[in-house]
Amino acid sequence: MGYQFKFEKIMAVKEREKNEALSTYNTSVKRFEEVAEKLYDLLKKKEDLESYQSMKLVSGLAVQEIRHHQHFIDNLQKSIEQYQQMVQNARNHMLFQQEKLMQKNIEVKKYEKMKEKGLHEFLEEIKHIEARQMDDISIQHFVHRGS
Repeated sequence: MGYQFKFEKIMAVKEREKNEALSTYNTSVKRFEEVAEKLYDLLKKKEDLESYQSMKLVSGLAVQEIRHHQHFIDNLQKSIEQYQQMVQNARNHMLFQQEKLMQKNIEVKKYEKMKEKGLHEFLEEIKHIEARQMDDISIQHFVHRGS
């Protein structure tokens, strides 16, 4: 006679939901990292271009080239602002998925605790049954020996 947890099927569903939430969370983390890395690259490119332009201004730079650099920097700034918004959205999505994952983990832990408690009670009940059987056997031995 083995222990059968009465909520085994529900626990399996909750475990599957937790695994799906983990997969979704990992995907959102990867997306956040990709967008953040692209933002970093754009910021670095802008910084390098501004540094280059400052260095060139010291040695002399044509007005047309200054305009060209400024136009390019303005476009970079627009891209940076767009990516900053994308990073914020990705971060929010990632945090939302993290919260869902934590809730699923809590649900699974509750069922694991219930299963653990049920198993403990089952084992205690078996010990009591065995103890009663041993008592019965001892009494029968005593009765048969006495006759």
